[in-house]
Amino acid sequence: MNMRTRIREARRLVVKVGSALVTRNGAGLDHAAIDDWARQIAALRRGGREIALVSSGAIAAGMQKLGWKKRPREMHLLQAAAAVGQMGLVEAYENIFARHGLATAQILLTHEDLADRNRYLNARTTLAALLELGVVPIINENDTVVTDEIKFGDNDTLGALVANLIEADALIILTDQKGLYTADPRHDATATLVEEGEAGDRRHEAMAGGAGSGISKGGMLTKVLAARRAARSGAHTCIASGHEPDVLLRLIAGEAVGTLLHASNTPMAARKQWLADHLQLAGALVIDAGAVKALHGGKSLLPVGTIDVRGDFRRGEAVACLDETGEEIARGLVNYAASECRRILKKPSAKIEAILGYVDAPEMIHRNNLVVRKTR
Repeated sequence: MNMRTRIREARRLVVKVGSALVTRNGAGLDHAAIDDWARQIAALRRGGREIALVSSGAIAAGMQKLGWKKRPREMHLLQAAAAVGQMGLVEAYENIFARHGLATAQILLTHEDLADRNRYLNARTTLAALLELGVVPIINENDTVVTDEIKFGDNDTLGALVANLIEADALIILTDQKGLYTADPRHDATATLVEEGEAGDRRHEAMAGGAGSGISKGGMLTKVLAARRAARSGAHTCIASGHEPDVLLRLIAGEAVGTLLHASNTPMAARKQWLADHLQLAGALVIDAGAVKALHGGKSLLPVGTIDVRGDFRRGEAVACLDETGEEIARGLVNYAASECRRILKKPSAKIEAILGYVDAPEMIHRNNLVVRKTR
């Protein structure tokens, strides 16, 4: 298969734009560039694709408003710059995207949001709802409250984490470079553009080399590492110049623009493998014969087919699905804590809200978060 076909077939995308692009290398917000991205994203939305936008630029925009020419090192000054810059950044995105008929939502994340199980699941659920509603989430690191010890470090990493979070098919990193070169083209005249490669190929790290500019914190190395991280959930990564005309539309059309670092598995295959091999089980749900048949038929596990709960697990933890003889039929990520599962087992999904006072999902375990063991 032509690897570019994988990008053309992508339905859910994370687009990351860097500080140098958003702020014209620190000279101020580039409203024309934002308008151009919004136009392209609107076209992709009309084509049925879902897009989340990870945007750097709050600190750089704040530096410009404050008249600072050099990025400070002190954390409190970086946080102050982010607080100042975030106002104009979000306002620009909201107004410009609205002109193209798109609603936007601001999402600010910290490392703790994705490290804490409940906050991770809440972020995941919120982003899924926004995408389903046709809203474009504008995501940034919450630079006003993070400290040096818990920072993502750069928004390339954040873009990859968001791709993992929403199970995106592709991560597109727009930068001020054409892509990954075999060496630094500023110092090596023999350097050539890497058009395609495997996201996990360690040779790319040596090619990527040094750090970013005085405005952006990342560099090509962070983009290569982000591609490897995104590949863990099956997302392919494109690194391309944000200055290229219609770059997003051309990439999705399958044109060979920039560098494509592809994952070895599809998002669903990668997720299923992770569920099957790498999760420690926190408990078990015993299911009846009808539920066993439904799971083998590719269905989700519903409360009505669950007859017993074993263990004390939390929402989002991995549990086994056992038949009445105790044999493991499947395993997956449960939507309710053990105490809640005990209250709704054997009940139809329509009664969950009346019993618990809320409904998170109609399923005990959704089929996308479930891997069924092969029958003998």
